[in-house]
Amino acid sequence: MLIDTHCHLDFNEFKADFEDVIKRAKLAGVIAMQTICTNLDQWEEIHKLTKNDFPIFCSVGTHPLNIKDTRIYKANEIADICNNSKVIGIGETGLDYYYDTEHKALQHESFVEHILAAQETGLPLIIHTRNADSDTINILREYKKQKDFSAVLHCFTSSEKLAMESLELGFYISASGIVTFKNAHDLHSLFKKIPLEKLLVETDAPYLAPTPLRGKRNEPSFVKHTAEFLADLRGENFEHFCQETTQNFFKLFNKAKLN
Repeated sequence: MLIDTHCHLDFNEFKADFEDVIKRAKLAGVIAMQTICTNLDQWEEIHKLTKNDFPIFCSVGTHPLNIKDTRIYKANEIADICNNSKVIGIGETGLDYYYDTEHKALQHESFVEHILAAQETGLPLIIHTRNADSDTINILREYKKQKDFSAVLHCFTSSEKLAMESLELGFYISASGIVTFKNAHDLHSLFKKIPLEKLLVETDAPYLAPTPLRGKRNEPSFVKHTAEFLADLRGENFEHFCQETTQNFFKLFNKAKLN
C-alpha cells in the first residue's frame, strides 16, 4: 500500500504510455497518486488527468521557476480553483535560487500568494526550495504566526537545519529517489532522524528515478524502490513503513478520498 505523493503526469514524457504507467503503478502496490501543478495556466490539462478510474488527485500552483514566464496568481484566484473534489493541495510553490536568482522578488510574491491561499482554503502547501533555506523558513515562520497552515517540503535535499526547523512548525518532509543515491550521505543521515509520522514518499516523476533505475524515466511505480530503501535505512518493517506513510498522506491531504 503506497502513494506517490508528488509526480507530474501531465509532462510530455507520459503522453505515449499514460495508461500503462497507471497499470504498472497498481501492480507495484500504489493505491493513489497526486499529480502536481507547476503552471496554473495549464491547470485544466492537469485536471483532466484526474478523470480516471484510478485515484489521481492534483494540486494547484505555479513552480517558482515558471513565475517569470507567466503572471502572479492572487490567493483568491488560487482558492477559487480549489473548489474541486480532486484538488487536495496548493503548489508546488516556493523559492529556487539554484537556477534563478534574477527573479527573487517575483518568486517571493508568488510564494506568499500561495501561502495565503493555503490559509484561506485549509489545503496543505507543497513547497519547493533550493539554495534558499533562510528565505524559505523566514517566510514560512512569518505567515505561520499570522494564521496556521499545513505544508510539506517535497523532494527534500536541503540542510538538516531547515528540516528540523520545518518539523518544529509541524510540517512534513518528503523523500524522493535522490535519497537512494549512493553518495547522498547527508540525506541518509537526515532521513534516519525524520519522525515516521512526518514522513512522505514521492517520485517527482518523470525525474530522479531511484536506484536501481537511476537514469531511466521515473514513474509512480518506482516509488516502491524509494520506500524499500527508506524502510531498510531506518530499520523498519517495509509493510509498516508503507502503512504509516500512506496514513501520513491522508492526514496531511485530508481532502483526498478513495472511492
